[in-house]
Amino acid sequence: MTKYLFEANYVGDGITGLMREGGTKRREALAEALSSVGGSLESFYYAFGDIDVLGVFDVPDQAAAAALSLMINSTGTVDVRLKPLMTPEDIDEAARKTPSYRAPGQ
Repeated sequence: MTKYLFEANYVGDGITGLMREGGTKRREALAEALSSVGGSLESFYYAFGDIDVLGVFDVPDQAAAAALSLMINSTGTVDVRLKPLMTPEDIDEAARKTPSYRAPGQ
């Protein structure tokens, strides 16, 4: 499973829908969407400021994450952004790799 941080903002009719349905119904809708691609919701929080809602979920692979992002954003009512999360062990593994790279101008 791959863990993602999500940040989202309600736009247009999405704000009206949130006010009508309430926060718990929107959390349930996301949990159902995640379940439909084999994922699960770890955390879900509302905030105010530049981000309306954020949390963490698990999905089986990048294709599932991309499918969710495309479907949710295509509604025009929510603008969602995903960030893949890595464990300290993932970073340890990355640090052991030695990619070949030439910096610009060198």
